[in-house]
Amino acid sequence: MTTALQIVLASTSRYRRELLGRLGLPFEVAAPDVDETALPNEAPQETARRLAEAKARAVAARFPEAIVIGSDQVAVLEGLPLGKPGNHANALRQLRSMRGKEVVFHTALCVLRAAGAGAQTRVVPFYVRFRDYSDAQIERYLEREQPYDCAGSARAEGLGIALIAAMRGDDPNALIGLPLIALTEMLAAQGVSVL
Repeated sequence: MTTALQIVLASTSRYRRELLGRLGLPFEVAAPDVDETALPNEAPQETARRLAEAKARAVAARFPEAIVIGSDQVAVLEGLPLGKPGNHANALRQLRSMRGKEVVFHTALCVLRAAGAGAQTRVVPFYVRFRDYSDAQIERYLEREQPYDCAGSARAEGLGIALIAAMRGDDPNALIGLPLIALTEMLAAQGVSVL
């Protein structure tokens, strides 16, 4: 396993930190401090890609010798982006709108080695079809999970799995916020072997 290179995760997300920790590589965490507002008429997957790269570049400016990993996720329901709800009322509204429907989670990944260098970027979509759950089930879920920092209020790695009818995609880790299959390939291209 190559670990001589410093790895920095450009995120303060506890979910991404936990996922990256699964690879067993030493890494640091740095807040990217990037405005996450979508641009006018920007496709959701492009918003995710742009923000993942912006986060990586913002942190790479502080760690010019490190391999920096940036990631962002945009959830989309019927063409409209779903952000992090932030509170109970917004989460309730989101989950009601998602009943019986499919949501696409576009998770973008950016890996770069130097602030001015070219970046590897990839967007990994993951498709989730939600059950036709009741308001009472939503309330029980929100009371137990409080997923106010999750895009679309969907915390699938917890009790949110009970709201889901089906999932499809190349990497279930993408749904949680960091596509590890793509990341291991991108790290290998930078000379970092996980195994």
